[in-house]
Amino acid sequence: MESIYNYLEWLEKAFVIYRCQRYDLKGKSVLKTQEKFYLADASLKYCMMGFQPESVAAMLENVVYFELRRRGYEVYIGKNETKEIDFVAMRRDERIYVQVCRNLPQKSDREIANLLAVKDHYPKYVVTMDELAAGNVDGVKIVHLYDFLLA
Repeated sequence: MESIYNYLEWLEKAFVIYRCQRYDLKGKSVLKTQEKFYLADASLKYCMMGFQPESVAAMLENVVYFELRRRGYEVYIGKNETKEIDFVAMRRDERIYVQVCRNLPQKSDREIANLLAVKDHYPKYVVTMDELAAGNVDGVKIVHLYDFLLA
């Protein structure tokens, strides 16, 4: 197990991957376990594993992670009791919550419900590739990936 952590640390030092730690929304603290890693260059994944259509959602998450970092945010994965928020982005006194999904399922409100479970007044977004999904649901802004990246 120690070898795996050493490899991850070396890849991080070489700027091949970036670590995203978990943030406990209730305790307002950074957690020491269950972090995720994002690839600096998604083509490395496709080079090694080939293209798989089901991995598009993970790549969208990767794109949004790096866009938030580019905008100067400290980016974390949010943990709200049993729910997970894809990203909690903080910059000075500013905070935003972001869920990422390829498409918003018609009968499912999982993405929006996770954001609504956070009881504060910071902006909340669902970023999607769904062409028809847009607007505002109970204060959660649903935006297309292109609009999010160009904003």
